Amino acid sequence: MASMKSIVFTIGFTRKSAEEFFRLLQDAGVKKLIDVRENRIGQLAGFAKFPDIAFLLDRILGIAYLHEPRLAPSAEIRQAYRKTKDWPAYERSFIELMRERKISESIDPSQFEGEVALLCSEATPEKCHRRLIAEYLAQYWETLGHHIEIRHLIIEKPVPPRKKRAKKNNGTHPL
Repeated sequence: MASMKSIVFTIGFTRKSAEEFFRLLQDAGVKKLIDVRENRIGQLAGFAKFPDIAFLLDRILGIAYLHEPRLAPSAEIRQAYRKTKDWPAYERSFIELMRERKISESIDPSQFEGEVALLCSEATPEKCHRRLIAEYLAQYWETLGHHIEIRHLIIEKPVPPRKKRAKKNNGTHPL
C-alpha cells in the first residue's frame, strides 16, 4: 500500500445532544465512523444505538458506518476498571489485549484513509479506549511511513460569565 495520510478523529456520544454530536462530525468533515463499542445496542445509547446510528449517519451526513468489535476492551478489563478505577492498569491491560489480538497487523490501514472517526461512549478521550486505539494504530502505521493525525471531537463548554458584583453604597449614592 502506498503511503497514507489520514486524520483519525475520536468521538463519544455521552453528554452530547444528537445535534452536537452530528455537528461535530460534520464540521470535522468525517467520511467514515468506526464503532469500537462491544455493545452497540445498549438502552442508554439513545441516538447512538445500532441500527439507528448507521441510518442517521448515512441519511444526515452521508457518513459510512462500520462496527469493529475487535477494538473493544474485554469484559474482564472493563469490570476490573469499574472495580478499581485504576486507569494506568486499564491502559496496560487494553494495550496488551490489542497486542494479543494482533490489531496492528489485522486492521487494514485502508479502512482509516481520509477522515475517519472512532466512536465509543465516553464524553472525553482522556479515559477512553478510543484514544488508546488511535494512538496505538497511529504509532504502528507511522513506522510503515504513513502519516496519521489524531483529533478528539469534544464539546467546548463555554465558561459562564462572572457575575457582576453589586457596588457598595458609600453614602453618596441615593437609595
